[in-house]
Amino acid sequence: MARKGLMVGDNEHPVQNDMLAAGSQAPDFTLIANDLSSRSLADYAGQVKVISVIPSIDTGVCAAQTRRFNAEAAGLKDTVVLTVSADMPFALGRFCGAEGIENTETLTTQRDMQFADDYGVHDTEWRVCQRAVFVLGRDNVLRHVEYVPVIGAEVDYDAALAAARSLA
Repeated sequence: MARKGLMVGDNEHPVQNDMLAAGSQAPDFTLIANDLSSRSLADYAGQVKVISVIPSIDTGVCAAQTRRFNAEAAGLKDTVVLTVSADMPFALGRFCGAEGIENTETLTTQRDMQFADDYGVHDTEWRVCQRAVFVLGRDNVLRHVEYVPVIGAEVDYDAALAAARSLA
């Protein structure tokens, strides 16, 4: 099921599946890390999780979002910050190396887009992820959910970070 709602310039792109809601259990995932290993929700058991979803690391807003959450991650107790996109793991690794991204783990759904489908962020027209942020408690219940309806707009960093801090 595709839904309308992601604005890219004057065009509305279809986004696959329904949006998740705060209070629901987060779907499990298998994502690919920069070293080509697999990561799942179980790899972050017992931690608060901030999942920052971006369309592409090679755009200004996505790079800024990744830098901001990386800077904030150092001050978040018992919290892991994950940046997820459909970029190739090599592009994510290059960006992290060039930008000194060390507090955020970058992961990709590029192989099968299953994360994008399950989290309701799959822009099927461009095969990228809609910008979003999810904050999961230690129990993997979604405590904060934000879907950004305009591809070039930023997430509400303060709201996501406040939610993460309240759970740590």
